[in-house]
Amino acid sequence: MTIISAPKAGRAAAPPRRRRKAAVTVLLWVFVLPFLGWAVIRLGGWERSLGVQLVAFTPYVAAAAWVPAIVALAARRWSVGAVALVIALLLAAAVLPRAIPNGDKGPADGVKLTVMTSNLLFGGADAATIVRLVKEHDVAVLALQEFTSEGKDALAAAGLGELLPHSSLADEPGASGSAVYSRYPLTGVGAKKNGGSFRQAYATVAVPGAGPVLVESAHPLAPWGRAVMGQWREDVLAQPRADRSGPPRVLLGDFNSTLDHTPMRQVISTGYRDAADVTGKGLTGTWGPYDGDKIPPVTIDHVLVDERLGVREVSVHGIPRSDHRAIIAALTVPAAR
Repeated sequence: MTIISAPKAGRAAAPPRRRRKAAVTVLLWVFVLPFLGWAVIRLGGWERSLGVQLVAFTPYVAAAAWVPAIVALAARRWSVGAVALVIALLLAAAVLPRAIPNGDKGPADGVKLTVMTSNLLFGGADAATIVRLVKEHDVAVLALQEFTSEGKDALAAAGLGELLPHSSLADEPGASGSAVYSRYPLTGVGAKKNGGSFRQAYATVAVPGAGPVLVESAHPLAPWGRAVMGQWREDVLAQPRADRSGPPRVLLGDFNSTLDHTPMRQVISTGYRDAADVTGKGLTGTWGPYDGDKIPPVTIDHVLVDERLGVREVSVHGIPRSDHRAIIAALTVPAAR
């Protein structure tokens, strides 16, 4: 008589175990693929449409990208883990340097020039705080955006004119106005209107003991929806280039762009340094939940400095009744020969 033995329990359990392992692997790939897509778009400079808004949050995605890498490696899914690890490293390489001071901050010897930029939120930002910061930090040049007649009057009443008596003013209702205030005499004052209809005040500052410095209050259109993405890109790319054939330039303001946006990096590549970036403050948020919005802060305000100038230090300050934080940057202007 032939006896047929029953199948071993291990053999019966093997197919379900393999299916579970395969399901886990598939889930991990599903977890990793969005980070892969984000890395391709960010590193390839292919942000388009509403992706422009999302790319501003790349530092948060770069931090989160380590989660699938760690989970996949812990689960011994080596292929998924290797891909996830590469993605996390690539995003970290794009973002992390902003938190590390750069060894090349430009010339260290020369005349100190402290500049500040602040968005007034339709002119309603607290004027007393702005004037206090100008005084405490010895600010010599102040650039303002969303500069209105009401904001101008409030700053005058708070005593700004006593500290910075020279100015190039283009106040307008709403968000389109702009201004440059200076302790030192100004020449070539004026304001231009960019394609997004925001005014950008500019002037040449006569820095004592140094050569002239061109200063402009930058304010490209915000990428608030699909209809304006093309104009946003044009406004950012239309910002003045660093020009070694003329005086050095400081371009500071609300750029409505982070260093993860391709047009912003293209402007910087013409011969600027981002002051916060080179001092290790490049991940400090300048716009976000300061007006109650439930979104993580992003860094869209910048001080761009001609490479012929040096950067000493940068600080970021909250301004009551504004959704932006102010940036103060201490620069070095080479002494006049």
